[in-house]
Amino acid sequence: MRILLIEDDQSLCDTVKLQLQNQGYTVDSSYDGEEGLFFIKQQAYDLIILDRMLPSLDGISVLKAMRLLNIAVPVIMVTALNSIGDKVTGLDAGADDYLAKPFAIEELLARIRALSRRPTAWITSHSLSYGNTDFDLDNLTLIGPKGSCSLSKKEAQLFEAFFKQPASILPRPLLLSRVWGPYAEVEEGNLDNYIHFLRRRLRTVESNLELKTIRGIGYTLEIHNA
Repeated sequence: MRILLIEDDQSLCDTVKLQLQNQGYTVDSSYDGEEGLFFIKQQAYDLIILDRMLPSLDGISVLKAMRLLNIAVPVIMVTALNSIGDKVTGLDAGADDYLAKPFAIEELLARIRALSRRPTAWITSHSLSYGNTDFDLDNLTLIGPKGSCSLSKKEAQLFEAFFKQPASILPRPLLLSRVWGPYAEVEEGNLDNYIHFLRRRLRTVESNLELKTIRGIGYTLEIHNA
């Protein structure tokens, strides 16, 4: 799961980021509201942890902006403003949960797990299926008629994006952000190489799925009709 953490207290942000990474999460962080909204627009995240008081653009404004863009990623709003009115404002703006500071990391982790179990979340299932092929998110395994094969972390992240939006055209920038992060210095040829690896994995398990290149735009995963 890739998480975006937007928190202007750099010490707290770095501490929480490290603890989330120790739990196996992939985490990007930002100390600024405008930069955080830029990250969000890349649509590379499964969950956002959003501070309410931020420089340049406050958390409520960030939240409202992303919901106006129909970005439905679950959001946990974190803030020292914990009156009933503050919580109602945050939830009405589109937050999925509200956590008051100071908080224990164990509580934050529990709330992340709870959101991941919601039927509407993008991260609910531990196994995804399309055509005659299954993708096991827990074990990073692709399963087809001929058996199974293990995937690298980046291969699994790409397959997760395709399996969650089958038959949709996923633009190259979205895939690059999803796997390498919004500001990662990575050559686009790396994505092409990994698409080649994914196609080889599909052939290995004799999947009826096909990764098609949409020239000048990106890729789409479709069921191949022989």
